[in-house]
Amino acid sequence: MIKTNRLILRQFRHDRTDMNALLTILSDKKVNQYLPWFPVTTLTDTETFYEEHILPAYQDEGQAYYWAICIEGHDIPVGFINVAGTDSHDLGYGLRQEFWNLGIVTEAAESILPFLKSAGVPFVTATYDAHNLSSGKVLAKIGMTYQYSYQEQWQPKDIPVLFKMYQLNLADPKASVYQGYWQEHAEHFI
Repeated sequence: MIKTNRLILRQFRHDRTDMNALLTILSDKKVNQYLPWFPVTTLTDTETFYEEHILPAYQDEGQAYYWAICIEGHDIPVGFINVAGTDSHDLGYGLRQEFWNLGIVTEAAESILPFLKSAGVPFVTATYDAHNLSSGKVLAKIGMTYQYSYQEQWQPKDIPVLFKMYQLNLADPKASVYQGYWQEHAEHFI
C-alpha cells in the first residue's frame, strides 16, 4: 500500500465492491478510448479482465505492479495505475471521468516512482496516442521525457495509432533509451 496526501494505492481485491468499481472504470467508453482494450460490458467481463491483467501482476513476485487508486477516506477504487513486468516497464493508468483534471494520476504516478526505484526497476516507459494530450502532460509532470514516436496498427482495436514514447531513468539518469518499440515498428521517428 502507498499513501499520499489524497490517495491510497492498494491491490485490487476480488470482491463485489472492487469488481463493481472496476466495472465502472472499464465500461466507460471515454475512459477506455486510449487504452489497449475494448470497454467491458458485464461483471463477468470485469472478472475476466481482473484474472487476465491484474491478478498476474500480483503473482509475478515483484516483476509487475498493479494498484487500485482510492481517494483517502474512501476505500472504493476510482482508477488504476500499473507498471508492466516486461523489459519496457511500461506505465499505464485509467481514471473515472469525474476525477479527471484533479492531478490524481500525476499524484499516483509520482508516489510509485520511489517504490519502483527501491524495487530495482531501472526505468519506466510510457506510450500514449498522440491525440491524448492529457497523458502527455501527466508524463511531463512526473519528469518523463519524450524519446521517439512510432506508428502501430493497434490491436485489438485494429486502428492506426501514432504513439509517443516517454522514459524516466530511475537508476542511472544517463542510461540509454529503451529501443523495443523502435525496433518493433518500421514507422518510427524522433
